[in-house]
Amino acid sequence: MSERWRLGGDLAVSRIGYGTMKLTGWPRGERPERDTALKVLRRAVELGVNHLDTSYYYSRDGVAANDLIREALHPYPDDLVIVTKVGALVEGPDVQAPDDRKTGLTPDNLRRAVEANLRSLGVDRLDVVNLRMGDLGPAGTSMAAALRTLLELRQEGLIHHLGISNISPEEFAEARELAPIACVQNLYNLARRDDDPLVDACARAGIAYVPFFPVGGFQPLTAERVRAVADRHGATVPQVALAWLLARSPAVLPIPGTGSLAHLEENVAAADLRLTEQDLAELG
Repeated sequence: MSERWRLGGDLAVSRIGYGTMKLTGWPRGERPERDTALKVLRRAVELGVNHLDTSYYYSRDGVAANDLIREALHPYPDDLVIVTKVGALVEGPDVQAPDDRKTGLTPDNLRRAVEANLRSLGVDRLDVVNLRMGDLGPAGTSMAAALRTLLELRQEGLIHHLGISNISPEEFAEARELAPIACVQNLYNLARRDDDPLVDACARAGIAYVPFFPVGGFQPLTAERVRAVADRHGATVPQVALAWLLARSPAVLPIPGTGSLAHLEENVAAADLRLTEQDLAELG
């Protein structure tokens, strides 16, 4: 885990991070026992992971990602970078609300969300806040207005860097005209490559590209190829998928999530897997 990327130009983060959503079972699905979740977070840091992805609305049935992070790791290591997000959703239950009820992108609710993240994480300033644009909000919701609100909060000292999430290439270009952007967080993996041009644009601009759902979604032919490469290296299929992302661009920072200690260690070990030119050619 020695390879680093300077997020926002000054935050040196491990290229494989950790996504906390699966620790809560949000918005649906299984989650680990609380004690296991705390062990996973502590083990991630022990293994050299210093880039955690979270959100205040990652919360279900009284289990919240920010609370787990704080309980497991506070007081935080000096080099730990916690990236959170705000958007049309304000809290976990909002995901079930009709689209016209998802009002998180208003100035008041963006402030509320930022303050909720500060309070629950127990920090005075958030390292990075991603503006998530993929969720539908009230008609006429503007990225420009939302970014201006976050810039005001940044000027107040509540946010260090800004990122954007679930955005199109057009929104990426718009955002860069409005604010300094440290990272883009979108769906991207070996099987889902629609964002190829955006990955390259981020690399050219020195902006981190953070793919969520970095593993999985393989069609049968892709799965067969990935398995063949994995067998050749004595690795697992998820490790090959993560190694492919690391090889794709130095600006790519995967954030695989898991509630399993064994899978966490597997994911982190993928940083040491070096794919050959033959491997990359076979994976396409």
